[in-house]
Amino acid sequence: MPPVQAAAPDRTPLSRHTAKRATNLSLSADVLDAAKTLKINVSQVCDSHLREVVRREQERRWREEHADFIAAYNATIEAEGLPLDEWRTF
Repeated sequence: MPPVQAAAPDRTPLSRHTAKRATNLSLSADVLDAAKTLKINVSQVCDSHLREVVRREQERRWREEHADFIAAYNATIEAEGLPLDEWRTF
């Protein structure tokens, strides 16, 4: 059995149905002009991308905060095997 690859829990609710708040952004003029020409919803794209960046950073920080536990757990599994492994039927 391979070591555990811990996935970070979703610690901050980032629902797509949360309230919106106006903010000021500085964007490259040429890209903004092209997006408008292509009828791209800039707010929606920025929100979606920022949501993904936040999720990845939360996951990275969770793995960093719990690295010692994950390493210790994996070492235990490596040394002792999985609990109840002797009753596994697959």
